[in-house]
Amino acid sequence: MRADRLISILLLLQHKGKLTTRELAKELEVTERTIHRDMDALSAAGIPVVAERGKAGGWRLLKQYRTNLTGLKANEIESLLISPSFQLLTDLGLTKDWHEARQKILASIPSSFQKNADDLWNRIHIDTSAWKQSTEKMESFKVLQQALREDRKLQLNYERADGKCVERVVNPLGLVAKGSTWYLIAGSNEQIRNYRVSRVKSALLMSETFIRPEEFNLAQYWDRSTQEFIKNLPRYEVDVEVSPSILPRIKFTGRFVQILNIESPIENGWTPIKLCFDTEQEAKEYILGFSNQIKIVRPDTLKQDIYDRARAVLDFYDQEDQL
Repeated sequence: MRADRLISILLLLQHKGKLTTRELAKELEVTERTIHRDMDALSAAGIPVVAERGKAGGWRLLKQYRTNLTGLKANEIESLLISPSFQLLTDLGLTKDWHEARQKILASIPSSFQKNADDLWNRIHIDTSAWKQSTEKMESFKVLQQALREDRKLQLNYERADGKCVERVVNPLGLVAKGSTWYLIAGSNEQIRNYRVSRVKSALLMSETFIRPEEFNLAQYWDRSTQEFIKNLPRYEVDVEVSPSILPRIKFTGRFVQILNIESPIENGWTPIKLCFDTEQEAKEYILGFSNQIKIVRPDTLKQDIYDRARAVLDFYDQEDQL
């Protein structure tokens, strides 16, 4: 509806300060011509919107003008009341602040909706923690947060994936929670890298500040980073036939294997499945764990290696019995 769009324009201008016609059209998913008509409507209604020409131009509200818009729709209010991840709030030290903010929101919404607020609270809960809770420590987390707030450089003692510790001076740009795992996004030597917070052995807050790149967008960067990471993950595909007795367990597979395709059972009742592992070693260990309940169809090299490993196990215990 047009009324909703006009309110959205006001809120965007209050929040962003200045936006071009193209930026508003993209944000609201309308044409630029529609935005111009909306601006005429706002001006006619007495809203002080002004257009600035030139390269750095755009639409803005006159200084000192603000509107208190309380016309939140029901689904918008619900989105504000949905429980976030309490684990992540606790990591950030914001649990108490979030509870207080929620109470303020409840106090400001229509009384007719307040009756349903607690009911909604009990219907949707978000838990980002794993079934087996991680024991990762984040001893420098508060230092990282302070550096982000103050745009100050950090001296990190960081443990790489290979176990080697390195010293780096970085410009912290953001914190990202992937599930329940935190990552520090920071620039160093004109490159932006991701640092797993649990591997930060120590972080020294430096007195030197840095200028945050104006064009940097944390959400967009993280999306590109994760897509690139997924694209470069190693893949080792295996075609197998699975016994009916373990098919339910295969469907609820673990973290080291992905099911790419499941076909209809063949004549003997076994089910052809295409599995994908990160490495050949993981494939060997996984398949050996199911003994004679998984038959390797291809690759043949894996079939021979599994045979050799099984024979080595038999030989090991035969020798032990002879001692």
